[in-house]
Amino acid sequence: MDFLRFRKKYNIKVEVEEFTQLVLMHLFPKMLNRRTFNVSSSEVYRELNKLLKKQIGDSSKADLLAKEFTTELPLLQKELMADANTIAKNDPAASGIDEVIITYPGFLAICIYRLAHYLANKGVPLIPRIMTEWAHSRTGIDIHPKASIGKEFFIDHGTGIVIGETAIIGNRVKIYQGVTIGALSVSKELAQTKRHPTIEDNVVIYAGSTILGGNTTIGQNSIIGGNVWLTKSVEPNSLVYHESKVIVRERETVSRV
Repeated sequence: MDFLRFRKKYNIKVEVEEFTQLVLMHLFPKMLNRRTFNVSSSEVYRELNKLLKKQIGDSSKADLLAKEFTTELPLLQKELMADANTIAKNDPAASGIDEVIITYPGFLAICIYRLAHYLANKGVPLIPRIMTEWAHSRTGIDIHPKASIGKEFFIDHGTGIVIGETAIIGNRVKIYQGVTIGALSVSKELAQTKRHPTIEDNVVIYAGSTILGGNTTIGQNSIIGGNVWLTKSVEPNSLVYHESKVIVRERETVSRV
C-alpha cells in the first residue's frame, strides 16, 4: 500500500476533512467550487455514522447521533443562510449572497463552526475539533467548537481571529480581522471554568482588538475600536477606542552636491 492510500485509510484527520467537505457540498453545492451536483442527506448520514463508530465504538449511539445530525441539517442550513444574508446586506464589498457563500473565508469558518458546534454539544469527541482546525488552516480563523455564537454572525476579512472555548457571543455581532476573544490565563486548573469573554448583541469589534477573561462582558450595542486591549467589562452602548498620536511633518530636503 502506498503512503497516500495508507494515509487516507488510517488518518482520522483526512476522513473528517473529507466528511466536512461532503456536508458543505450538501448544504451549499457552489461553496467549494466543485461542479454542481447533489450530495444527499443519506450520504452525509452514512459517512458520519462510519466516523462515529470508529470514535465512540458504540454502533447504536453512532447511528442515533448520525440520524440526529442529518435531521438537524435543514435548520443548520437556515441559520447559516441568515449569517450569509447578514454579510451580504452589511458588507458594501459584497455583490450578493452567492459571492459570500463561494468566496468569503469568514462565512466558510462560520459554516464549519456551526456544524462542529452541534456535534460538540452532543458530546462527540475529537471530530468537532478536527473540523474547526481544518477551517483554521483554510481561513486563518480559529473558533473553538464549544464556543457559543448567536444568530446573524458576521466575520469580515477574518484572518487572525481567535474565539476561545467558553466565549459567549450574542446575536448580530460583527468581528474584523485580528480580533482575539481569549482567556486571561492558560492554567490547566481553569479548564472547567468560564475563561473567555461574553459579547452581547449588536456589538462591533474592529481589527486587532483583544478582549480577555471569563468575567469580561461587552455590553450590547457597543463598538470596540481597533487595537483595543480589554480585560474589564464594558457597559451597553459604549464606544471604546485606543487613542494614539500620529505626527505628520514635512520632510527635510537634503541638498545634493
